[in-house]
Amino acid sequence: MKKLILGGRAIITGRGSIAELGNIQAGRAFIVTGGSAMQTSGIIAKLEAILQAAGCVTCVYGGIGKNPDTQAVLDGLASMRNFRPDVLVAVGGGSPIDAAKVMALFYDYPELDFACAQTAELPQARKQLQFVAIPSTSGTGTEVTRAAVITFRELELKIGLKTPAFIPDLAILDADITMTMPDNVVAETGMDALTHAVECYINRNADDVSAVLANGATAGLFAWLPVSYQERTIESREKVHHYQCMAGLAFDNTGLGMAHGISHALGGKFNLGHGLLNAIALPYVLAYNAQDPVVDGRLAELAQSIGRQGGSAFIAAVKELNRQLAIPASLAEAGITCAALEEDFAGLVENCLKGSTRANPVPVTAGQMAEILKHMHRGM
Repeated sequence: MKKLILGGRAIITGRGSIAELGNIQAGRAFIVTGGSAMQTSGIIAKLEAILQAAGCVTCVYGGIGKNPDTQAVLDGLASMRNFRPDVLVAVGGGSPIDAAKVMALFYDYPELDFACAQTAELPQARKQLQFVAIPSTSGTGTEVTRAAVITFRELELKIGLKTPAFIPDLAILDADITMTMPDNVVAETGMDALTHAVECYINRNADDVSAVLANGATAGLFAWLPVSYQERTIESREKVHHYQCMAGLAFDNTGLGMAHGISHALGGKFNLGHGLLNAIALPYVLAYNAQDPVVDGRLAELAQSIGRQGGSAFIAAVKELNRQLAIPASLAEAGITCAALEEDFAGLVENCLKGSTRANPVPVTAGQMAEILKHMHRGM
């Protein structure tokens, strides 16, 4: 038996759908966001106006960085407890939404902290706080998943905490908000979504529902991500926004694989963007996994969905898409020097074997991981 969870109460789509906030039954709204993009674009002002017109008092907490760490969560939580909200609205990329997930849970359960979050089973539901997620980037799918990825600086590792209590009640997919994305963010978050879809599809835990979502998301992203990157049309941004959400729904019920294990370890050590690292890792990981005939067959199915033939053709298509999106082909091109990679290399290998790598369809030894990392550094 398997229990499928497809998001929270509802997924709201359509241009201008942030107006749905006006129907929230709440009196105090705590808004969590990232850097300055949502403020300078006027999105935060719009959200506050909608909430205030509905009778909500608002408080904006910004500054969540691209790889939110435990301290960022605790700092936001302190402000949240001082304000005492009954609804939390997270708007921005995956980082502020992930941070807000943990803030929301710790707010409802004051006895929780990061020490017990790593070792004990987390509560399965929030107590009272309403939670709304409004993604401004198109990649993480975090608005519908039970995962929150937080950087533990002392471990040099990003850890995915998981519980259904992290799933927002409402996910609002308003494509108008995505028009503010810089080109590199479009590329990197889009490849994050593709990595979700592909790793889900080849995961041995994939079921009929997640497989259909993952395959559809893969085909949709191959069709629309280059258009979103090159032409920046509202139609293409909306398509990618929807497909990345489908990929999130898929992997949340299945799991991922080694690309994510590697990107979490490299992101924790080098503070590079998660989507960028996934994009670099994906072709190398697929080449390793394709040695398994079942995986190669699944890659051939994905290839057919994008008009190609064979597993190797799909891997080639991923490389081609990376080139179209100006994604570096290696860790060296991304700015990681040999000296930086080699510093505590054994520790990096160990971290790469944790997390999602444990669900990889083909087992990986420490020696094999070391070779994969070296290959990723020098390039194919």
